[in-house]
Amino acid sequence: MRRLIVLVCAGALSVAACRGKSAPAGMTAGENARMSAGATDTATAVLRQPVGLTAVQARAIGVTYTVVTRGPLLRTVRTVGQVVPAEPGLAEVTPKVDGFVDRLFVDATGATVRRGQPLLALYSPMLVSAQEELLTALRLAQSVDSTAGEPWRNAQDLVAASRRRLSYWDISAEQIARLERTGAVNKTMTLTAPFDGVVLEKMVVAGQSVMPGMKLYRLADLHTVWIEGEVFEQDLGLIRIRAPARIELAAYPGRKMTGRVSFVWPTVDEQSRTGRVRIVMANPGGLIRPGMYATLFFDAPLGRDLLSIPAEAVVMTGEHNVVFVVARNGALEPREVTLGARAGDRIEIRSGLTPGERVVASANFLIDAESRLSSGAGMASMPGMNMEPPKPERDSQ
Repeated sequence: MRRLIVLVCAGALSVAACRGKSAPAGMTAGENARMSAGATDTATAVLRQPVGLTAVQARAIGVTYTVVTRGPLLRTVRTVGQVVPAEPGLAEVTPKVDGFVDRLFVDATGATVRRGQPLLALYSPMLVSAQEELLTALRLAQSVDSTAGEPWRNAQDLVAASRRRLSYWDISAEQIARLERTGAVNKTMTLTAPFDGVVLEKMVVAGQSVMPGMKLYRLADLHTVWIEGEVFEQDLGLIRIRAPARIELAAYPGRKMTGRVSFVWPTVDEQSRTGRVRIVMANPGGLIRPGMYATLFFDAPLGRDLLSIPAEAVVMTGEHNVVFVVARNGALEPREVTLGARAGDRIEIRSGLTPGERVVASANFLIDAESRLSSGAGMASMPGMNMEPPKPERDSQ
């Protein structure tokens, strides 16, 4: 028991002496801090030592080598998106007069229509009255002599106003000319398709009464479609307007399709931390349909002249990134590097290596373990591993 007490006291005195040791005379607090930091860096550096392996040993543990290269780096951003109709190609067919649906020419959702194709015939008492007013104005204008001056001009103005009224109700110039030529009032007005497309929604049935502004059809021109996807926040900086995008659709495996980025949303979703992007894609054959899911690939160049190595060649410890370089004598020397962006299976090296150097490409964790053990900093370098186990206390008796 007396011997144990003596050892404890000696240890306490040693710790106190170490803590009480002052800095050399004339050294400032900043210099003292720098000296302490330098000692820490040195301690970190000596955690690893060069490793020497024969060719047989290298083959036995699967060591391979690669060369540090300089050149372009391309990072591929992958995400998923959904096909939607292009908004400029959407249109809604609405009447501008009260009336009743007399007949439906296109009576099913999903039907394909052509520009100018009749969609429905609408009976409107207001339309019949407007046609009769135009015919009356024409007869009045024909009865007034052109030399009459003011009365003749008033009659011509009345004809022009009647024509404008019909045109404002989407009566075509051909229909107005036929009415003036034949003098036959049409009971119904025909609404036609504004472009080639498909019927996304049909919201009308035969015999239904309609009012101005009521939505009857919703059409979409699918010669061009949009694909909207979400890109993670850390990849948004790589997406550029008008950048090409590769597209894969599950409906057409193996078919290569391309589009271009037309818009990147100016906001990021707070929950998913993603930003939306829009791809414009030509669809001449109508094979791509709204609602389909697509896989999007954006090939974003990181730089044209960057230093890089395979990412698996770097030992990442969390605090330090180490690469084992083949020295002139064949030894594998540990070297700390500064990493940049990752591009697929390669990673940018910003400092620590030069082009043409050979580095360990695989089995580097085994090399790292051997390097740490060779420096005597294996398990002993871990916190708490440099303490001797306590000795059992002997009975003083």
